[in-house]
Amino acid sequence: MFGADPKEKANLAPFLAFFVVLGLGSVVEHFGDGRAFWAFSQPMYWVFPLQTLVCSVFLLRGWPFYQLRAPHRLLFTFGAGVLALLLWIAPQEWLGAPRRLDGFNPEFFGGTGWPYAVNLGLRFVRLVVVVPLLEEIFWRGFLLRYLINEDFSRVPFGTFSWRSFAIVTAGFCLEHSRADWPAAILTGALYNLVAYRTKSLSSCVLVHAVTNALLGIYVLRTGQWGFW
Repeated sequence: MFGADPKEKANLAPFLAFFVVLGLGSVVEHFGDGRAFWAFSQPMYWVFPLQTLVCSVFLLRGWPFYQLRAPHRLLFTFGAGVLALLLWIAPQEWLGAPRRLDGFNPEFFGGTGWPYAVNLGLRFVRLVVVVPLLEEIFWRGFLLRYLINEDFSRVPFGTFSWRSFAIVTAGFCLEHSRADWPAAILTGALYNLVAYRTKSLSSCVLVHAVTNALLGIYVLRTGQWGFW
């Protein structure tokens, strides 16, 4: 972040903040292993809401730099979002992989009432709004262009190069857990294709949001909390 201009900071800050808070949770979980109090043993239940809050602040501060306009090629974009969902759930649904039951359970604080509603609501805001925005702003809005020209704002959105395509696809894959790598690398390539086809950052955010929203519904219906 040191030496970055305001445009670069706006694109980098939400993404970096996301992983800083996630790293804090990993440290707490490591030292809190075996403790009874949930805030130490299960820090995801405060880390995820904190990520949502902190990253939302950075996104709002950087909003004037993102040039988010109306998305293009809506049918193609929605279709790509559905296809990405199928890539993620295919191992469990059709290839006999074990069900993924360990993860963020929205019923952790109870299955009814305001604790459940707040827990689930914040989880969906993170899943469907915050993550698609910060990831697409960084991967497709910034890095896909920065790898072509360091003055990325001079590169038209959706400009193709094999180098930027390969690095962004690989980076998008590696930010996910190892179990998700096959689906993540295909999804990263697919979202790049959306960028090239639509020439629209808003379409990239939308395709990511569609996938995540459908995945969230799938998780609630199947109880496979490890997917989100």
